[in-house]
Amino acid sequence: MTSTVQSPVRIGLIGGGGIANAHLKGYAQIPDRVKITAIADASEEALAKRVEETGATGYSDFTEMVKDPNIDAVDICLPHHLHTPAIIAAAEAGKHILCEKPLCLTPEEATTVSQVIEKTGVTLMCAHNQLFMPAVAKAKEVIDSGALGQVYEVRTTDSFFNDFDPESMGWRGHAATSGGGELIDTGYHPTYLMLHLAGATPVSAFAMLSTHRLKFMEGEDSAQVLVRFDNGAVGQLVTSWAYAAAPGTDRFSAVGEKGSLSSDGSTLRVQLRGEEAQVFEHEDVDTFAAEISHFVDVLTTGKRPINNQVEGVSVLGVILAAYESSKTGQVADVISL
Repeated sequence: MTSTVQSPVRIGLIGGGGIANAHLKGYAQIPDRVKITAIADASEEALAKRVEETGATGYSDFTEMVKDPNIDAVDICLPHHLHTPAIIAAAEAGKHILCEKPLCLTPEEATTVSQVIEKTGVTLMCAHNQLFMPAVAKAKEVIDSGALGQVYEVRTTDSFFNDFDPESMGWRGHAATSGGGELIDTGYHPTYLMLHLAGATPVSAFAMLSTHRLKFMEGEDSAQVLVRFDNGAVGQLVTSWAYAAAPGTDRFSAVGEKGSLSSDGSTLRVQLRGEEAQVFEHEDVDTFAAEISHFVDVLTTGKRPINNQVEGVSVLGVILAAYESSKTGQVADVISL
């Protein structure tokens, strides 16, 4: 168990751009348990807006903000290529960390992140918000109970019609700042969801990447990936910015020796062989708010986050293997980073 933080937890937000809106909304739902005390953003305009919104202390440089004694933890909402420098700065300043996906971009960064978290002893939580869908939690409970028996197959889908243009895409259009294309961005969600449900170690991957529609971006706008796990299970994911998934497509499903489960993201259907199907209805929840509430729980109780740097690095391993496979046309090993 790690050291705990007293409530209300004091948060320093690093990056006030788009995704910060969802995070700030989540913090606003638990004002008695958490407070935004500092914000860092390189854009004067964005920083001024966030400071006015929150009343927090503003910093133009996150390396200065992490030294602020009035913060317990940071929430990293930066472009992908800046995640590792922010993690290092925060950890070395003794601040706990919530980091948006992807955790980092390269094997070297993965090693650095793992080492700095181990050395400093701070808590890092990956912002894998889709794990907080109630249907996912129920599916995980069913799988872990052994109801499906040995799991043979897990499928995940996360596709939507993205109306990016070259201007609005910004840093996401460049591999140097995004780390790739759609797969390491939105595709990160169905990857961590697949690993969470499979509950096994990924060992190899085969991928077909495409740029169907967003021709102006450097990376792919769509990906299909097959993953082999160490227990023999196979994962399959489909993800895209070029198109929405066809109606009736499951958001996720799992098949095992005794039956299956499938979900559109809210309703979960469990069908065991020879039995009546069980259907679990769930209200839609704000997954970002649920994620943030969990982060605050983690810091105040000292429990392990649902996904920390171990899972974050594992997800990256699958994505990097998928990129390697797409280059060679061959199955690629998932390297243990």
